[in-house]
Amino acid sequence: MNAATQQMLHGPLLPTLFRLATPNVIGLFATTLVIGYDGYILGRLGAEALAGVALVLPLSMLMLQMSAGGIGGATTAAVARALGAGRRDEADRLAQHALLIAGVMAVLFTIVLLGFGSVVYAAMGGRGAALSDALGYSNLLFGGAIVIWLTNVLAAIVRGAGNMLLPSLMLVATAAVHVVLCPLLVFGWGPLTGLGATGAAASTLAANGVAALVMVAHLLRRSGAVHLGRAPWRLRTALLRDILRVGLPASLSPVLSNASIAAATALVGSYGVAALAGYGIAARLEYILVPIAFGFGSALTALVATNMGAGQPGRALRATWSGGAVVAAVTGLIGIASALVPTAWLGLFTADAAVIDFGADYLNIVGACYGFFGLGLALFFASQGAGRMVWPLVGSTARLLIVAVGGWIGVHLLHMPATGLFVVVALSLVVYGGTIAGAIRLGSWSR
Repeated sequence: MNAATQQMLHGPLLPTLFRLATPNVIGLFATTLVIGYDGYILGRLGAEALAGVALVLPLSMLMLQMSAGGIGGATTAAVARALGAGRRDEADRLAQHALLIAGVMAVLFTIVLLGFGSVVYAAMGGRGAALSDALGYSNLLFGGAIVIWLTNVLAAIVRGAGNMLLPSLMLVATAAVHVVLCPLLVFGWGPLTGLGATGAAASTLAANGVAALVMVAHLLRRSGAVHLGRAPWRLRTALLRDILRVGLPASLSPVLSNASIAAATALVGSYGVAALAGYGIAARLEYILVPIAFGFGSALTALVATNMGAGQPGRALRATWSGGAVVAAVTGLIGIASALVPTAWLGLFTADAAVIDFGADYLNIVGACYGFFGLGLALFFASQGAGRMVWPLVGSTARLLIVAVGGWIGVHLLHMPATGLFVVVALSLVVYGGTIAGAIRLGSWSR
């Protein structure tokens, strides 16, 4: 076993968790800045551009979460379990099969969103200029979906081998390239004509492409714990099952979570463009919480999976609760701060009073429940490492039903104001985190 695997199996638990998570958190902090930075740049184009990209955001984040957290997390877990059990050749072959899965999933995203994007965004409330901006951004981003999928699955393979530093460095490098390139492509410079909102998508693809090439080179090193070319590339259904038995339910969980956000977006759209823009800015903060949770969550996936593979479930469970508590505390503090001073976030993106008012109402109510959201995300990643995905799916399903069904009843039958809808969204986050935590506490991993 390599040194990273030995540390995960026998090192002091909390120091090991923080050692694994710190590079992730630093790298994902750069991603956090990019999410906010995109909103700032697009905000300079006006409320229509903000509203348009708000329509695409649930689907773009769905692709990110499926590639990095769903299939990616399952890849990290499978590779880590193989290495924890001393099966290095199997880890190589699992990495190859993960990339094949990534290619298939990317093609599916491209076909669906290029073929039916206009129908999806119109159903979510997109109209006029906002719909046009949404389609321009979406068509380019999902046309290059293969770049996003390969980048995130390659990073997952590297993390499964215990190397959290390289993927984090790539996140920082990707952010740096995007910060420079995005405004040039959005607004233009000199003879270069600006692409508007579409330019932000082009910048995202270019920056991720650079990161993918670097990680491919790393995984082709003969001395690496995982090597993409050491074993012949032959399709083996058993290895596909090893990834997909966790990856498919793990991918379904962000589908349900983003369906919840898409449903909330559609319901908020009934209150007008200002409400949609305000909600889009406020909800963007939730997508900043996801990278924070992913920073610890990806470390938990590798740590839990390695210990499960080595027959140490007690240590895996202790790591789970430690990581979950840290993530809940961090996301909870961010949520409380946003609830108390919502303009500190909203004012970064717009000066429109109506937009700020709607966004502030959302953060006042939902922000206080962000700790439950973070807890649920952290336990989701730990459940991937344990290969136990039933209760994370139950939690995500409950969240969707509360938002979609409860929100629809409130808006269309009870004619609630927007604040009533926001209470429903807050309740859904409490149920999401509480369901997964309760199930693990009651012994769902031992069944």
